Amino acid sequence: MAIRHYWSMAAAAVGFRLVLVLFGGDPHLASRPEVSTPLTSLRRLAEGYWLKQASMSPYSGSIYHGSPLLLSILGPLTSKRSGGRHSHIYCSLVFVAVDFIAPMLIRSTGCTLQMARNRSLKSLALTKSVNNSVNVSAGDTASLIYLWNPWTIITCVASCTSPIENLMVVIMLHGACSRLAPLAAFGYVMATHLSLYPAILLLPVALFLGYGPDTPPAKVFLQKGSSANKIDMSDNGKGTSQKGFGQFSWKPILHFLLWVFIWSCYVLLLNSIILNKVGGLQEMFEKTYGFILTVKDLSPNIGVLWYFFAEVFDFFRSFFLIVFNMNVIFMVLPLAIRLKHRPCFLAFLYTAIVAMLKSYPSTGDSALYLGLLGLFANELAEMQFTFFLFFGYIGVSLLSPVMHNLWIWRGTGNANFYFATGLAYTCLQLFSSLLLPIHKLQLFMPSPLPVIFVQTGEVRSPKAKIIR
Repeated sequence: MAIRHYWSMAAAAVGFRLVLVLFGGDPHLASRPEVSTPLTSLRRLAEGYWLKQASMSPYSGSIYHGSPLLLSILGPLTSKRSGGRHSHIYCSLVFVAVDFIAPMLIRSTGCTLQMARNRSLKSLALTKSVNNSVNVSAGDTASLIYLWNPWTIITCVASCTSPIENLMVVIMLHGACSRLAPLAAFGYVMATHLSLYPAILLLPVALFLGYGPDTPPAKVFLQKGSSANKIDMSDNGKGTSQKGFGQFSWKPILHFLLWVFIWSCYVLLLNSIILNKVGGLQEMFEKTYGFILTVKDLSPNIGVLWYFFAEVFDFFRSFFLIVFNMNVIFMVLPLAIRLKHRPCFLAFLYTAIVAMLKSYPSTGDSALYLGLLGLFANELAEMQFTFFLFFGYIGVSLLSPVMHNLWIWRGTGNANFYFATGLAYTCLQLFSSLLLPIHKLQLFMPSPLPVIFVQTGEVRSPKAKIIR
């Protein structure tokens, strides 16, 4: 069921961003540690572009750590105009356009998942039961969550490059869900180039292309005494269980890997051309990927790594760098084995893990996985503790700038004040994006869908909301 007045709400979200960008003045959001990081700061990008224009390496010193492609695209928009005023407003307009394209692709992905689920249920003669249940359009819900998320709006107005990184991840998921290998490969290469962590999304993309879009069962309330449906399920389901599900195809994955190689060569070629005579690819890798993995910048952010590495002895620094970086990788394979038939939900979990454990997190990372969470609006409609989580996020969002002000500007607090809000924020993310959704969805499709319904040939009672 589509959301009424969807386009009016989407247009209002875009208009609200334009008003803030054009008439909102300068709220100093670009300097907030919750919003801007050393990797996404537009001010650092402007400094890197100035160094490049002066025939010096943009990675000189420790200012810029982003992609050379962003220097060529956004750099000219950060130069001074004749009036002496920085033209960051033009970059903000670009980010507004990006913030509109990303939710539209999320909406299209949700529609594709919905159609795939309906086809699978229709093959099981369960369409009548599904029609009796109330389902909202998950694509509309997810896109509106992304558009009206305050963190998405703040990130857009603050002129950070996080919206571009999020767009590349969304393009990758949209291409994989639509089984368009070139588009998925482009999004994967660009997302990994801009930020190293999306590289772990290779497994969800492979499962998307190999198995097809995930087809989670809806909350079907089966009626007692429907013997006719029981006969249809027992007769037709056996043939369907072997043909329609569980078949993995390697051909689209090989096609995807070929396009990944092509796009990677193309991106490296462009970077080498941009950095010609002002650096090289080796310096780029050291100042981007090396900067991410070694956590050299210990300026405060909403994560927890900056405080830990500021306190740890230098003798143990290399050991804990390996431990924290491997934490992200350790979770990849177990979740992929458990959720191989839910590649979209698996991608959501990976993005949430990255937002929690990356070295330089920001509110833009959380805005991405919260938007993807809307794709499972029907399955998570009865998720518990939503009141606690909602006001927990509000409390952390309000306390973080207060604690930062008490510590940095007023001098009446210390680093523990600000670190406590970052720790609470990480715990909220862990609880809302991992523990509760996995507990709610752990019974959905642990094995091929028809076997779940047909193996015993029985119809569950209406009390069984989650079908095992």
